[in-house]
Amino acid sequence: MKKIMLPMVVLVMTAFSQVDTSLTNAERTFAINELNKTYDRFTNTLDGLSKEQLNYKVAEDSWSIAECAEHLAISENSIFGVLAQTLNTEADPSRRDEVKMADEQLIAMIEDRSNKVKTSKAFEPSGKYGSFEETVEEFKSKRKEHIEYIKSTQDDLRNRYQQFPFGTIDAYQIVLFMSGHTERHVRQMEEIMEDPGFPKS
Repeated sequence: MKKIMLPMVVLVMTAFSQVDTSLTNAERTFAINELNKTYDRFTNTLDGLSKEQLNYKVAEDSWSIAECAEHLAISENSIFGVLAQTLNTEADPSRRDEVKMADEQLIAMIEDRSNKVKTSKAFEPSGKYGSFEETVEEFKSKRKEHIEYIKSTQDDLRNRYQQFPFGTIDAYQIVLFMSGHTERHVRQMEEIMEDPGFPKS
């Protein structure tokens, strides 16, 4: 009897010692909602714009709406690539105190257009995806893939970290950063549309 009981005790103790490090339902839902919201903002803002409107520039050295869209397609791929790299590191709960920003603070910071950021060369629009329609499709298809990932992933996103210029964030926050970055440039598109010289059609 003792020989039978011992393995059972070990099995029970092992089960209790395994901590669930996957996303909570609240975290998963929040991220999915953010990604869907900014996907809709992106597509709705571009809907029905003419070629002239898409290519209008407020100034010679500024981006057009079409260029903003390409920047977002590039960023959608690149930021998720950073997430993939982060997932290759070991989870380390002892580093949690390095993450200083709450999720909502991070989103608010990246969405705030008054915080000016210089875009690196790799993220600048260059026509790499072909036509405007192909560029938009690139963003949409990748965003849908990323939403599906968040819906199903069991990866430990809270205990893996990445250093950004503004500080350390966890892998889950990289996803929120990606979504907030979309909103940031949708607002830039809206600013272009509000310019007095923006074509009527």
